[in-house]
Amino acid sequence: MRRPLIAANWKMNLGRADEALALVRRLRPPLSRLERIEVVVCPPFTVLSPLAEVLASSPIALGAQNVHAEEAGAHTGEVSASMLTGLCEYVIVGHSERRAAGETDAAVNAKVIACVENALTPIVCVGENRAQQEAGDTDATVVGQVANALEGLTVEQVRECVIAYEPIWAIGSGRAATPAAANRTMGLAVRGSLANSFGEEAAQAVRILYGGSVTAAVITGFMAMPEIDGALVGGASLNPEFADLARQASDAALSS
Repeated sequence: MRRPLIAANWKMNLGRADEALALVRRLRPPLSRLERIEVVVCPPFTVLSPLAEVLASSPIALGAQNVHAEEAGAHTGEVSASMLTGLCEYVIVGHSERRAAGETDAAVNAKVIACVENALTPIVCVGENRAQQEAGDTDATVVGQVANALEGLTVEQVRECVIAYEPIWAIGSGRAATPAAANRTMGLAVRGSLANSFGEEAAQAVRILYGGSVTAAVITGFMAMPEIDGALVGGASLNPEFADLARQASDAALSS
C-alpha cells in the first residue's frame, strides 16, 4: 500500500528562524501523533538548518523547495543536491510558479536526476494551465510533463519519486478541482504515463499528490479518491490549523 503523504509548501514565507521555529514547535506534537500518514514541511532555504535540528527526533520530514541540477560551480545563489543531503529528505521540483518563470521540462528532468543521485526524494510537480484545460489538452500536457521529468531514471528510482498534480488554474485561486476530476487525471494521465514508461508495478508504487487550493474543508474529499495519495498544501500550511488538515487526511486514509 502507498502511505499517504501531506507536504507543506511554505513558498517565500516564514523565512526567519524565530517565526518558522514558533510554527513548527506548535505543529510538532499533533503531527507526530499521525502514524497513518507521512508529513513533510518544505520551508525556505534560510530556515532549513534550524528546523532540521528541531525535527530530527520527530517523524516529520523536511524538504527543500528547489535545487540546482549541477553539483558545484559558478552558480551564484544556487543550492545543489549534495548541499541538501543530510539536511532534508525531500525536494519540490518543477513547481508551476518556477515553470511560469521559464523552467523547462529539460531543466526539471536534470533536477530530478540530481535529487535521486543524492538520495533525495523529488516531489515532481505537473499540471495544466487554464488555456490547456479549456482546449481539452489536460491529459496530453500532464502525460508529457511526467514522461519528460522522469526520463533517464531506472524503474527503481522512479518508484521512490513522488508526483504532485497541480492544475495551475486552481493554485491560489481558492477554487480547487473537484476530487473526481483530479482523481481521473491522476489515474489516467499521471499513473498512466508512469505505467507506459516504467510498467504497471512501478506506476502503482508511486505516490501521487493533489495540489491547488487545498484546505481543511476539502481534504477529506480528495483523500477518499483511490488515485490520490495525499496533498501538496500551500497557504493552508502557514498556520497551526495545518495540523487539523493533516489529521483529517489521516482519518480519511484510515476509512478509505
